[in-house]
Amino acid sequence: MERKRVLITGAAGFLGSHLCDRFIKEDYHVIAMDNLITGDLQNIEHLFSLENFEFCHHDVSKYVYVPGKLDYILHFASPASPIDYLKIPIQTLKVGSLGTHNLLGLAKNKNARMIIASTSEVYGDPSVNPQPEEYWGNVNPVGPRGVYDEAKRFQEAMTMAYHTFHGLETRIVRIFNTYGPRMRLNDGRVLPAFIGQALRGEDLTVFGDGSQTRSFCYVDDLVEGIYRLLLSDYSQPVNIGNPDEITIGQFAEEIIKLTGTTQKVIYKELPTDDPKQRRPDITKARAILDWEPKVNRADGLKITYEYFKNLPAEALVNKEHKDFTTYNR
Repeated sequence: MERKRVLITGAAGFLGSHLCDRFIKEDYHVIAMDNLITGDLQNIEHLFSLENFEFCHHDVSKYVYVPGKLDYILHFASPASPIDYLKIPIQTLKVGSLGTHNLLGLAKNKNARMIIASTSEVYGDPSVNPQPEEYWGNVNPVGPRGVYDEAKRFQEAMTMAYHTFHGLETRIVRIFNTYGPRMRLNDGRVLPAFIGQALRGEDLTVFGDGSQTRSFCYVDDLVEGIYRLLLSDYSQPVNIGNPDEITIGQFAEEIIKLTGTTQKVIYKELPTDDPKQRRPDITKARAILDWEPKVNRADGLKITYEYFKNLPAEALVNKEHKDFTTYNR
């Protein structure tokens, strides 16, 4: 029986690489695409020797060509951390708009089903908690986070337009905070930032007073939810995340206990438009996909910490990321 073929964009990133692993495990032929602006080939190098895996170095903001049939497209190409999308705002907007348009056109041409990686950031700084899919959000389109938030909101609108106008099979997953091995240690997101500071012997930096909340989902649980949504018959957005909510201050204390460090927590000014609450309502995921997270935070954090602890020493250096200025045009 001929293998089904799947294109995964952003494949060398944190989530993309775990999705590659899952579809290889399910015996798909995986075409991994990434322009490596924020991705890392080390995340997928273990797959290079497989005959049902291929890598394409390409920017999906430009025309995308894939020979042969395609059964599924997973669009996960996008900077996902504040450090990245504040440094490359135009590239972030382009991958969410032009990239999504290019891939929807490819899906239409190939008669492939496409799922897009949206985000809880479409809810902005929410006025309701937890956030259900019916909530339209509280987003500042011209604030510093607007380049990411609005790229994702446009991405959803474009995807739904292709679904309603062209009859394209599309799926929309709204991803909440996710963690696990292969995260970039210094990418600015709260979990790797805390662990990186702990491993370097630095005080843990909390922005604001620490009362803002987040809900952390282990990557294996997230991948399972994405896989089930892709294969479902549901075309409206679905939240995938862990509803176990914790304040950032409490989370910093958890990391200190986990790592056995003696550093203290220091507080700095809260960034503009930083969400005060983040907790998914996963009623739809439970009802439609029979999905809910299985890995509790304590177990997931132990696995993630072991991964970071075993990275080479140079990975712990809190240095500037790649120079992205040539892409800001």
